[in-house]
Amino acid sequence: MNAIESATEKSMRKLSDEVTKEQLIADFKVVMADAEALLKASANQGGEKLAEVRARAEESLRAVKARMAETQTAMLAKTKAAADVTDAYVHENPWKAIGISAGLGLVIGLLIGRR
Repeated sequence: MNAIESATEKSMRKLSDEVTKEQLIADFKVVMADAEALLKASANQGGEKLAEVRARAEESLRAVKARMAETQTAMLAKTKAAADVTDAYVHENPWKAIGISAGLGLVIGLLIGRR
């Protein structure tokens, strides 16, 4: 049962990390949209210094968008790979998969029941 509990904890931790990453990406997209709106709203404001700051901010936003797209692509690839490995494992070991799923369901049920 320890192996199942260990696998369950790892799976739950990994799922928690993925949810956190997805939430972080979503929040960051909102911040980027707000920053773009602010840049557009200040476009009519004059001044050499403001134009310089605006240009640097726009360049930073472009760079961040590119990195976010790369990160999102990498995350999708890892998720797909994990799904493929899981699918192969379940097809090769159906009874083990059923046992692990039952153990996971039991642990989750106990955790939910405690609240």
